[in-house]
Amino acid sequence: MISKYLLFPYYLYLKYRDKHYSNGRKETVIFDVPVISVGNIAMGGTGKTPAVEALVRLLGGEYRIAVVSRGYRRRTKGFLMVDVQDTADKVGDEPLQIKRKFPEILVAVDSVRERAVGNLLALPEAERPQIIILDDGFQYRRLLHSKDIVLVDSSKPVLEDNLFPLGRLRDLPQRLESADIVLITKCAGHPDKEDRENLIKANGIAPSRNVFFTTVKYLQPVPVFEEFADRRYIYSKEVYLFSGVGDDTPMVLHLTDKYDRIYHKNFPDHHRFNRIDIRKLNRFAASHPRTMFLTTEKDAQRLRSSGHLSDDLRRKLFYLPIEMDFLSYEERQEFASVLRSGLPVGQVETDAPCCLG
Repeated sequence: MISKYLLFPYYLYLKYRDKHYSNGRKETVIFDVPVISVGNIAMGGTGKTPAVEALVRLLGGEYRIAVVSRGYRRRTKGFLMVDVQDTADKVGDEPLQIKRKFPEILVAVDSVRERAVGNLLALPEAERPQIIILDDGFQYRRLLHSKDIVLVDSSKPVLEDNLFPLGRLRDLPQRLESADIVLITKCAGHPDKEDRENLIKANGIAPSRNVFFTTVKYLQPVPVFEEFADRRYIYSKEVYLFSGVGDDTPMVLHLTDKYDRIYHKNFPDHHRFNRIDIRKLNRFAASHPRTMFLTTEKDAQRLRSSGHLSDDLRRKLFYLPIEMDFLSYEERQEFASVLRSGLPVGQVETDAPCCLG
């Protein structure tokens, strides 16, 4: 069993790091473009990618947008611009998902985020982004952020957790105090005033902080392989859900009310499906002719480049898109107002919808 005392050196390191960035002893890079960071305190599963996509929907009609990501678990290095024809191995599954969903925006991957921003700003003026969205950027402090949006899972308050590896926290809970906006995500139902106050208290968030509550909106299944898909499987009463995400429990609960029988397999986060995994899926598909196969949109990016899926499985394979949504129209509008405060007036005229899903 890991003792809390063994975490003390990590705690001291985080305190030292925060102090030296906060007082200016550690150098930061500043660019003449707004940088909006989307991040979290705990590891994985808070809904960063849906939040980034929501920001693109909100701001994309007013600004030229670029998303910068490190491209977690990609097999390449350095700076790369993401193309819709790329593979997850080349650029990472989440950046590829964002680019395929919003092909009109720029998406770049680089572990050195300030280098990525510098390369984007070196583009011709007509292509140069006017807003940078930094995916998973809260702990990346070498690049100065104009706004920090921090996500907290409603079911996992940070004050009830511990630093990794004893818990899931990758940063000090007190760092929430430096967030410009806190999004409490994955709310079940519509928490009343008392529930909201309890969630704010459980996360140690100051009452004066901009706090918004969001939920997960599930959309209709989409074929992973459009050219093979048999859409009749959408109406099947049996589903095999498999995913490589941190926690797919909310998705399982969502499907419970829609299907008579659910088969379920959860892989580690960002799992690379190998031949053995695919062979098992192929066999299951062959022995269950009426079962639809369902995965997440992030997993779909990795599965598209697999050459081992049977034609039978490709016909039955769909992903379940999700979006971050606010609990009311009024809260959505208030969030948009807080987000836009301090940003330059939008300069791009477009017919793109300006909404949050």
